[in-house]
Amino acid sequence: MKDRQLAWRNLWRNRKRTLITAASVFFAVFFALVMRSFQLGTYNKMYSDVIQSYSGYLQLQSPAYLDEPTLDNGFTVDSGLVSRIEQDRNVEAVVPRMESFALAAAGNRTQGVMVIGMDPDNDNKALNIRKRMVRYKLTPGAVAALKNENIPGRLSKNLDLFTGEAFSDTDDLVTILGISEKDSSAILPLVRNHASFAGEYLSGGETGFAVIGNGLSDYLGTVPGDTLVLMGQGWHGTSAAGLYVIRGVVSMPNPELDNRFVCLTLDDARWLYGAPGMVTSSIIGIKDASDKELAATQARLSAISGTELSVRNWKEMNALLLNQMEADNRSGAIMIGILYLVIAFGVFGTVLMMMAERRREFGMLVSIGMRKGRLAAMVGLEMLLMGVIGIIAGVIASLPLVFLGHVRPLRFTGEMARMYEDYGFDPVMPTLLPDTYYLWQVVVVLLILAVAIAFSVRKIFKLNVINALRA
Repeated sequence: MKDRQLAWRNLWRNRKRTLITAASVFFAVFFALVMRSFQLGTYNKMYSDVIQSYSGYLQLQSPAYLDEPTLDNGFTVDSGLVSRIEQDRNVEAVVPRMESFALAAAGNRTQGVMVIGMDPDNDNKALNIRKRMVRYKLTPGAVAALKNENIPGRLSKNLDLFTGEAFSDTDDLVTILGISEKDSSAILPLVRNHASFAGEYLSGGETGFAVIGNGLSDYLGTVPGDTLVLMGQGWHGTSAAGLYVIRGVVSMPNPELDNRFVCLTLDDARWLYGAPGMVTSSIIGIKDASDKELAATQARLSAISGTELSVRNWKEMNALLLNQMEADNRSGAIMIGILYLVIAFGVFGTVLMMMAERRREFGMLVSIGMRKGRLAAMVGLEMLLMGVIGIIAGVIASLPLVFLGHVRPLRFTGEMARMYEDYGFDPVMPTLLPDTYYLWQVVVVLLILAVAIAFSVRKIFKLNVINALRA
């Protein structure tokens, strides 16, 4: 009989021992994969939120603007330079932007805001703020009206949880409120009737209009059609003041940005700050955002822009966020390390138990002529099979939870949501779909098993047959 057949049969001679060892490996793999998936998924969402709603992957800036982001460090757009940049194989478009600060007022409320001036017709080539327009809003009045309709009890509870939430499209609304497919045909018309939110995005041919963040709209108590007053300091210390009609409301993923966001057309922003022809940065829309291609594109564009302007990548512009995520990543790695340490002790405890229980069996096999090398190989194969069973079971069990967490991420409410928002993050925790991190968790478990196998092999080679037979 071959060694692998003997090893497989030996596993089931003592089912409890096999299941205990396999279960310890299973829980190690399962919890490590799920924890890491939530952690990396949260990081990925935070990065994508910042990139897609604010900074973009690459920006063209004045060299001094990164350290001192003021209007005085702006620059005039060179159409020839823009044309050369747009000829790069990985560049989709160059979208000029003016960014500054102002005091916004509506009625008797005021708020410090960040004013961004962009060309709305080319917005989809850079940040695509247009797709974040609020289409549905669960105001207290809308929630009360929906509860008066014939809706399922579960949906009524979700409406209480998410009162005040704004949604940019129907898919988000259905997912977050947990509207089932069979109920959607009856419930969605009711939602459109009671919770639809009016508003449009800016148009490049119009002036005197603004789009503001949903958080800012709630704080100021404004709706589309109301007038927003902006006051601030313009270029070279001039006064900046203007009246703008709120055209629409957008839901920005970053709560801090959502509470301070005001978007004007580029021409309106230049007029407000008295800076004709000026921009503070130009967002460079790219096609391939992988790290390798992004670095190569930045190097090529830096050679084109020369020393007068700098090409910055999103990591340079968001260094503080990266440092925060790196610190959190290390703490997460420590937690997973502690988990693996506990599991390693469990595996070694099982190995010690197995070696003690089978000591006489091993002595008998060696005494009747079985070589210690073959015995060690068979025992090592047994442990490897137990580990592989646990690894496969852990991976399979984690996949449904990871895919579900990606499609329907955890959304926090109450105190937990407020804590996330205080840190400037959206209170949402999605998972990251299986990637290389799955492989690394499996490798770590296999290394733990390798050490356990090496320990058992060493014990077998040092086995004293006479003492083992007396056990």
